[in-house]
Amino acid sequence: MCGIFAYLNFLVEKDRRFILNTLLNGLSRLEYRGYDSAGLAVDGASAEEIVVCREVGKVVVLRKLVESQAFDFDQTLVSHAGIAHTRWATHGQPTSYNAHPHRSSEKHEFTVVHNGIITNYKEIKTVLINKGYKFESDTDTEVVAKLAHYVYESHKSNNKANVTFSDLVKNVVKELEGAFALIFKSTHFPNEVVAARRGSPLLIGVKTSNKLKVDFVDVEFASADPEMRDGLLAPEAPLPNYARTQSRAFLSESGLPQPIEFFIASDPSAVVEHTKRVLYLEDDDIAHICEGELRIHRLRRDDDNTPMVRSIQTLEMEIAEIMKGSFDHFMQKEIFEQPESFFNTMRGRVNFEEHKVTLGGLKAYLSTIRRCRRIVFCACGTSYHSCLATRAIFEELTEIPVSVELASDFLDRKTPIFRDDVCVFVSQSGETADTILALRYCLERGALCVGVTNTVGSSISRETHCGVHINAGPEIGVASTKAYTSQFIALVMMAIQLSEDRSSMTNRRNEVIDELQQLPSKVKKVLEQDASLKQLAQDVLHKEKSLLIMGRGFQNATCLEGALKIKEVSYMHSEGILAGELKHGPLALIDENMPVILVMTKDSLYPKVENALNQVTSRKGQPIIICNEDDTAIETKYKTIRVPQTVDCLQGLLTIIPLQLLSYHLAVINGVNVDFPRNLAKSVTVE
Repeated sequence: MCGIFAYLNFLVEKDRRFILNTLLNGLSRLEYRGYDSAGLAVDGASAEEIVVCREVGKVVVLRKLVESQAFDFDQTLVSHAGIAHTRWATHGQPTSYNAHPHRSSEKHEFTVVHNGIITNYKEIKTVLINKGYKFESDTDTEVVAKLAHYVYESHKSNNKANVTFSDLVKNVVKELEGAFALIFKSTHFPNEVVAARRGSPLLIGVKTSNKLKVDFVDVEFASADPEMRDGLLAPEAPLPNYARTQSRAFLSESGLPQPIEFFIASDPSAVVEHTKRVLYLEDDDIAHICEGELRIHRLRRDDDNTPMVRSIQTLEMEIAEIMKGSFDHFMQKEIFEQPESFFNTMRGRVNFEEHKVTLGGLKAYLSTIRRCRRIVFCACGTSYHSCLATRAIFEELTEIPVSVELASDFLDRKTPIFRDDVCVFVSQSGETADTILALRYCLERGALCVGVTNTVGSSISRETHCGVHINAGPEIGVASTKAYTSQFIALVMMAIQLSEDRSSMTNRRNEVIDELQQLPSKVKKVLEQDASLKQLAQDVLHKEKSLLIMGRGFQNATCLEGALKIKEVSYMHSEGILAGELKHGPLALIDENMPVILVMTKDSLYPKVENALNQVTSRKGQPIIICNEDDTAIETKYKTIRVPQTVDCLQGLLTIIPLQLLSYHLAVINGVNVDFPRNLAKSVTVE
């Protein structure tokens, strides 16, 4: 949930002001991941001195603190390493002493930034307290810094003077349990940084003036050592011997290290303004940057299929995509980007003339999926709603039973999964902790696993057998908008392709594909109502304490997603209700004071939703109705939000947009920070 960032320059002259601004700007790009507190650690007057700045609040507050420090901002540094962190609190309240980076002692011999949760931190903390260490915070991260110091001192006392920074971190990581991404900095290893990943995302950007000699980095595996001990905090355990290879990528033609800059981050958005060449770390990778070279180590080779290299990839993201442009907030920008994101999701995949869908990532597995016993969708939050929205069309077109599971509940129940199941994991970031754990649970049981994500190189995209990239573009706002609609379209396209062997579904497929082509223009028509929706929020809804949103059939997911958007950004209690369940309890809430939004579009269930409307109005309810433009049956006494009509299974793509806009305007009217709602973060990388 937190965002971590590091910047290293080697043989590249940069003044201290540039280094600090690079760290602070990197944190600003990651702030959607957490914004309770922020901090950074840089060299002081010399590389043997570390200065830590930490502050409660957003990065802008940390920037003010940094500017007030007695730094020589014009000092030129040929080589330097700095680390930074923006926090979403998991252990301990948002305070300056709980903010990262955390230190091993007052001398800052080791400093650490961390994203994730160390599940065995209490046990390690108890051991370290018994050995005389004093703790300054309530966090799980502080134990990592102090454990690093303890391991260093233990090896030093055992006359193991040649311990390297990476060797030391390997001994630390070996003792940790849980999910984490860690970056270490130390006065004992000036201008070096070690990063470790297990379960939380981490990538490294590379910037050089010359082209790299090769586009990969070799992975260095430890050789077998039967004398290695597995006991907790065993300093006397011999260090592993490593099969070293030359770090070929980072050498100049003369064979010497070349001027180079490294950027370590939780997310590509923090790196893209500096470089598009990035390397994604895998779980249990330990990356050591020293003297302009990047080495990647692993404690052991998991199996013969473990990749021997980590490829340096090129980001397709553009800096303009992560800027607000003329919009006031990222959420507003992303809502209005949906005509383009709809098109981008379908681009190159839908042949509208031949009524054919081709998802290249599924091609090799189509026959296996078509033969499966059932399809299990697994997701969290908004991604879960996109699965619900498309379940009916999936079952209709493929005639395969479909279940939709919340990832956390799926794991809690230890749901039975079999080899002839197909499990689909949907996540915008591709790093959602519960969804990844559910994925690994299904992989262990032999099911075919499919990933649907918005992030190339994410854990889910790498660990699944096949998948679909939704191509929505970067989504910075914490409340998901365009990713939801792009997931919706991607899953519909997946259902169409899977049903191509069923001639009985040809007419239905063609109808859906024809309407997919019309969607971008119809979305633009809905967005033209922005001003009237803002007025509706101002005049009718913003003073209310609660809101009910009702619908049924294909619109049930719209109600759930709309209610989620309203509660997460405007803090108004909102509940999505299946209209068919109205008489089974929710009707008791209806009176003249309860605001209701009813989604009532022209489909096969229109008469049943009309019946729900009559039930609400007979209890003096005054519903706002989301209906189709040409629906003349709705009386003029009702407030209406009219959207273009499309085929029933795609109608939810148009009815959700007014609810997204309403949630945005309610938040702005109530003075809420739309892009950073309280207590929430964009990428949920902890359970």
